[in-house]
Amino acid sequence: MEIPYTITARPDTGLSNGKLGIWLFLASEVMLFGALFTSYLFMRIGAEPGTWPDHIQNVWLGLTNTIVLIISSITMVWAWVALKERKFNTYRLALGITILCGVVFLCIKGVEYNSKFNHFGVFIKAEAMDKYLPDLQKMNAFYGEIPSQHVFEVRGHLENGKDTAATSFVVLPDKKPQYLINFSKDKPVAAPEATSEEETISIAKDDVEPGRAGYLLPAYGTYYAIYFTVTGLHALHIIGGLVVMLYFIGPGSAMYRRNPEQLTNRIEVTGIFWHFVDLVWITVFPILYLT
Repeated sequence: MEIPYTITARPDTGLSNGKLGIWLFLASEVMLFGALFTSYLFMRIGAEPGTWPDHIQNVWLGLTNTIVLIISSITMVWAWVALKERKFNTYRLALGITILCGVVFLCIKGVEYNSKFNHFGVFIKAEAMDKYLPDLQKMNAFYGEIPSQHVFEVRGHLENGKDTAATSFVVLPDKKPQYLINFSKDKPVAAPEATSEEETISIAKDDVEPGRAGYLLPAYGTYYAIYFTVTGLHALHIIGGLVVMLYFIGPGSAMYRRNPEQLTNRIEVTGIFWHFVDLVWITVFPILYLT
């Protein structure tokens, strides 16, 4: 028995079954991501001064991923147009580029995740900060003050991670971003002299707020829990889209010989999903990377 309206539009909705189904599915996706974004914004607005981490994301990697996904949306439309014009080889080229863009996105996201897995943060008690401040400033290290909690946060790479008996954390701190250096028009302030990349600082565990040291994973703070939840869920959507596209560029492409219009319809539905995934990332980028 042939299922009706797999290609032609239904008279009641003006949409084919596939297109109607994907729009209903995306309605639930809007509610899912909308709830996550709204939760983030409320927590971000209500956060105490200094409690929300600054300059933790690599903006250039995030921007690169944004450009990659925008390109993939263009090539996705190109693949659909190629099928409409019955240019099968062009379709496979365009869809192949789209798949490649998705893989590049995941690779870059993997680099970002690896950075978080290897990054370490400590919250130094305010009363103990004076003994570390001169060295941190000399090293041009980045540190953040959290007045409401009476602590200072220092992030970097833990050099003695396996030494559980150590009484201190030996940290190679992150450098202060160049754009944060203040250059006054009246009294220019030169950037601190560059020091060795291997210069570390030893922070006594007794000077660290109890339970406030660890790798930048979800347990480290609210921001990181939201970051991994949102970007991880988005990455799963990217993987799902890639699986579908790999099918249509491989075994599913045989549909073109039987019914080219049916394959065109399937690619259009896949493209609608892919554009939504891209749009979600365009929302993620400014919220998680630029705020």
